[in-house]
Amino acid sequence: MPTEKRAAVLGKPVSHSRSPVLHNAGYRAAGLTHWRYTSVECGEAELRGLVEGLGQEWAGLSLTMPLKEEALRVAALVDPFAQAIGAANTLVRRAYGWHAYNTDAPGMVRALLEAGVSRTPRLALLGGGGTARAAIAAAASLGADVTIYTRRPEAADELRPVAEALNVDLAGEPWDKAAEAATAPVVISTVPKGAADHLATADWSGRPVVFDAIYDPWPTPLAAAAQHAGCAIVSGLDLLLWQAADQFELFTGVAAPVGEMRAALYAAG
Repeated sequence: MPTEKRAAVLGKPVSHSRSPVLHNAGYRAAGLTHWRYTSVECGEAELRGLVEGLGQEWAGLSLTMPLKEEALRVAALVDPFAQAIGAANTLVRRAYGWHAYNTDAPGMVRALLEAGVSRTPRLALLGGGGTARAAIAAAASLGADVTIYTRRPEAADELRPVAEALNVDLAGEPWDKAAEAATAPVVISTVPKGAADHLATADWSGRPVVFDAIYDPWPTPLAAAAQHAGCAIVSGLDLLLWQAADQFELFTGVAAPVGEMRAALYAAG
């Protein structure tokens, strides 16, 4: 009988996470009956001790807020892409220790590809937090310059090292000009729920692709207004699916059964 293998999502809070639904559905579909995925409440100060105490049955960890920067310090080796972004959402056990990766950015790219975006000259980014780092990396893959609209004026400057490391042109604009984001071909919103609700009244007639990284509640007023105007919409669930698919493959070495994982995710509400 195969040895049990374990993985989990870590964060604080983490009880709301749908990652266990995704990964366990993938294990069932792939016939990985000896794999089990759970959630573990963990803050920044606890991460190193928790990771160092895990037994050999632990193959991988998904990391959500507030652990994505701390993960870089805990890892024995950091993927250059995650290092450039300055955040890791994945730790994979290797023979030499834990290896840190970032699957958020490629997850964004794959979600946008599904929406018909493979290249774009310009991308508007709402928000300057951790998810914005992944969005800048996605822009690099899409060949896009980025205009970022932030509530904190200094947030754009904090992200310039990420943009420079990834060779992305980054221009900062104040939050009171955020409605101008609707003129870009692609818009990615990474702000918390409620923060972009006023953009429901923006002029979406240019029909950009709108990626709102929130999935609860859904649709957001921003996504609903853009969809009503005829925009293609990408949700936080799409991001969750694709970043998990990459994690699944890193953890197991098996191709992710994306169809079954998607079905389980949407069935979970």
